[in-house]
Amino acid sequence: MPRYENRSIRMKSNFKKKPEWIRTKLPQGDNYYKIKQKLSALDLNTVCEEANCPNIAECWGGGTATFMLLGDTCTRGCRFCNVKSGKPQRTIDELEPERVAKAVKEMQLRYVVLTSVARDDLEDGGAEHFAKTISMIKKYNPGILIECLIPDFANNIESLRIVINSGLNVLAHNVETVERLTWKVRDPRSSYTQSLEVLKNIKNINNSMLTKSSIMLGLGEEDKEVIETMNDLRGEKVDMLTIGQYLQPSSLHIDLIEYTKPEKFVKFRKIGEKIGFAYVASGPLVRSSYKAGELFVQKIMRANYTSLK
Repeated sequence: MPRYENRSIRMKSNFKKKPEWIRTKLPQGDNYYKIKQKLSALDLNTVCEEANCPNIAECWGGGTATFMLLGDTCTRGCRFCNVKSGKPQRTIDELEPERVAKAVKEMQLRYVVLTSVARDDLEDGGAEHFAKTISMIKKYNPGILIECLIPDFANNIESLRIVINSGLNVLAHNVETVERLTWKVRDPRSSYTQSLEVLKNIKNINNSMLTKSSIMLGLGEEDKEVIETMNDLRGEKVDMLTIGQYLQPSSLHIDLIEYTKPEKFVKFRKIGEKIGFAYVASGPLVRSSYKAGELFVQKIMRANYTSLK
């Protein structure tokens, strides 16, 4: 019994005190609570809540939200992620696409991000469900912009094709970290090379599809490795990049090594823009879908975007 208690104390001591630049206020405001109530009533999951995103109130108030499809249980167990992993206990909810579409309408969203847990138990990884949800959202909300943050679908080309041809505007897949740390951070069924292949295959299927990826800092990566990762992503013609701080969800998750200073995020943003990304969002509180609508509208819809390809 004492050995267990000592282990518990030792694990808790790994947590580092948050610096001022990483602290955020608890979500509040009428709009935040209204949206939360609507989502609960419709039995929907958002990655905003599941991943404890620090920008939840800001994004919801600005007309952007990220819905997590296909349940709340992931078949993979990445060591950084706060979403629970295991064996999904139920089949696909066929009514979810319409509930999401209705929620988008009621929330008066201008830009919606769809993501999902990994579902390796499904033959297509959930691609058809993504497509049905996109179609239903467009039906209820003509003119809305849709971004999908997808798992790797085990690099199933047909699954990628289903999502690409569904009418979305931006397709994202995250490498999460630098190549050297991938085996420590992500599930063994995921790999740095496979993620790059997914991004490459998206462009091979539809070269005009806008692509996006994300990197976390604070896991022990070196600056030169981050820059190498950025170059690898641009090598696969990735258009947009987000860079944010890893925040350790609990003592059971991979340790946080350091809090990256704001000036370093600025440095990487400038390097990314110089490398050729159409847009780079880089900061301690930036997440995959951070200000996604603003990012898309302000930078990608401009007439000169084609010159950045």
